[in-house]
Amino acid sequence: MPDETTENTVTTENTVTEVTEPASTVEALDAVGRSDSAAARAAEHVLAAVEPKVGVSKPDTILMADGVQRRFGGMTAVDVEHLEVQRGVITALIGPNGAGKTTFFNLLTGFDKPNQGTWSFEGRSLAGTSAAKMARNGMVRTFQLTKALSRLTVMQNMLLAAMDNPGENLFGSLVRPLWSGTEKRNTEKALEILSRFKLDTKKDDFAGSLSGGQRKLLEMARALMTDPTMIMLDEPMAGVNPALVQSLLHHIQALRDEGMTVLFVEHDMHAVRHISDWVVVMAEGRIVAEGPPQSVMQDQAVIDAYLGAHHDTDLGDDSLLDPAVLARLEAEEEKR
Repeated sequence: MPDETTENTVTTENTVTEVTEPASTVEALDAVGRSDSAAARAAEHVLAAVEPKVGVSKPDTILMADGVQRRFGGMTAVDVEHLEVQRGVITALIGPNGAGKTTFFNLLTGFDKPNQGTWSFEGRSLAGTSAAKMARNGMVRTFQLTKALSRLTVMQNMLLAAMDNPGENLFGSLVRPLWSGTEKRNTEKALEILSRFKLDTKKDDFAGSLSGGQRKLLEMARALMTDPTMIMLDEPMAGVNPALVQSLLHHIQALRDEGMTVLFVEHDMHAVRHISDWVVVMAEGRIVAEGPPQSVMQDQAVIDAYLGAHHDTDLGDDSLLDPAVLARLEAEEEKR
């Protein structure tokens, strides 16, 4: 079975030296810390003037959604009135299970169609645009369950994502000089990206032989083959060994530092707190809070979404049997 960790010991002629690894995801996150890069400081500066409230306008919006709804029968899975994503920052989309985060992702990236609503990317309307065209426009995504093509090698997975290769044309593929130069440049680019993600030694291995964490890295690396303006990551840390969490987080921060916009879905609040510049919270399909991670974590709407509106009420308290108290609690619930 593939191993995501490094070796636990290093043996020399006379000694055995222990190699320290994070025992948990929390330890791995604490080891990363918040970035102090120029891009991180610029993101903090530009967002400092933005009021932390739902639907607030951003100074330089790259992605905007208006009135987006998705219904399944009688259930409304997504009902987003207005959302703007700031260019060049890491925005986290969080919320409890069933909040509609992945469905919203699917709508924005062309993998699902809404019942109503409009959205734009860099000022261009993307309503009704296919996922392939979205990627060509500069918006690419990864998936919660990795979509690596298991029976292709790691290198073949990378080359598959490269765009505008003349060899992809049926007739052009018959004339090698038309595409050999492009293929060479794409291969060199793929090797450079794989080396950055420490997957270059796996380039000839089948993607199906990689560990779960390595597949996450491969998906992120493959996305970079398209030279995206914005990359959307669906739960990048889900199921990843703590030994690879640090690497994933550093790579996500590096994307922002290189000028890309990152929007990611995540359940791990430690990860959100460590690397995000702005946080958007969804509950029951709606956006209930926006703001910097520090303020959002203390927002009552966020606490209610995760723990319940009456999480601090003692359900064994006999006073709750009082009709007046029950009526008050019901009235509070109706107002929410």
